[in-house]
Amino acid sequence: MHDHPTTVPDYALFLAQQLPLQQANIAPYHLAGEQLWIKRAGPRHGMAPYRALGALARVLRLPVLRPVPNLGGTAAIAIEVRRLRQLHDAGLRVPTVLAACEQGFAMRHLAPDGQGTPTLADVIEQAIGEGAQAVLAQWQRGLQLLDAVHGRGQCLSQAFARNMVCCPDGMLACIDFEDDPAAALPLALCQLRDALAYVHSTALYLHEARAFAGARALWRQWLAQPLRGPDFDAALAQTLTRLRWLRHLPADRRWGRDTQRLRAAHDLLLGPAT
Repeated sequence: MHDHPTTVPDYALFLAQQLPLQQANIAPYHLAGEQLWIKRAGPRHGMAPYRALGALARVLRLPVLRPVPNLGGTAAIAIEVRRLRQLHDAGLRVPTVLAACEQGFAMRHLAPDGQGTPTLADVIEQAIGEGAQAVLAQWQRGLQLLDAVHGRGQCLSQAFARNMVCCPDGMLACIDFEDDPAAALPLALCQLRDALAYVHSTALYLHEARAFAGARALWRQWLAQPLRGPDFDAALAQTLTRLRWLRHLPADRRWGRDTQRLRAAHDLLLGPAT
């Protein structure tokens, strides 16, 4: 008997066929026994919000807040394809780009067909009912992922826990790369943005699980590692000093979840207001 060669699907042809028909910005498909996703170019984004954020960064003297524009449209597609390939080549777990053109690209699902990839945000939130240690174990996975990224001289785009997904083999992968912070900021600031985004997106879960004491210990251990570097440490110290005003934010739910997240992040990194 002779083994028959496995036929590789023509992903470029499939992309060209589906893009004109797809209405959603991103949609799943099944092809030759595997799941893939097609992301198409959306509308271009205006620059007004970025100008406002840039002005805020100047007033607060916080360069880490300088905006990294997401231009949308075909520009965002080109950036995401480039960044996915760059991070993949660096040995990081991201979706594999199967085919790309100006108007969109196809990428492989991060799990076998039919299996899900819950976000780390969902996993941390679900662990709250199991207690502080269960939450901390999941939270530390995100810090370890940042170590893997930063240790390879890379940064993420929007390092929120919702953009970290749990693969069936226990590994974390990263998604959503429509902007490129390294094109606008020094690497140390990009990596600080990653850390602050992760803390901001998870601090409220840690608060609800009464896990701040353990999280502060893990945070200190994470900061003490030599890969951080003096530029990162200096930028973090400057940022925390200039964000102490966040202690005046109300901590109750009436002011909305965004306000609660900012206050929780402050309390995690700087301690509660006295």
